[in-house]
Amino acid sequence: MVAISKERWSALSLAEQLGNLGSEVGRAAKWQNKDEKSFWGAVERAMSLFDLIQMDARWKRRRAELDRARETFADAVLGGSEYKSSLADLEKYFMLFAMATQSKARA
Repeated sequence: MVAISKERWSALSLAEQLGNLGSEVGRAAKWQNKDEKSFWGAVERAMSLFDLIQMDARWKRRRAELDRARETFADAVLGGSEYKSSLADLEKYFMLFAMATQSKARA
């Protein structure tokens, strides 16, 4: 399980949650085909963050979108055969949320 309390997690916006998820996706991309233990650790943490995001009642209207993101991540982890997804592409997507929240914090 990811070392963040549910209370702290629920205080984050969706963009902040997805940005944090992007960090784990990036770690998985970094370790894919290099270090199996580190790779699967990052995958497990990312899936735990997906669980927390999907349990957040604030995003219930976005559930289908979040389910598809999780499915696409799982596809990338398993080689991208279903959607031609890659961890590098998903990292770029999720990190846009982190950059958006940083830009907002500076404003």
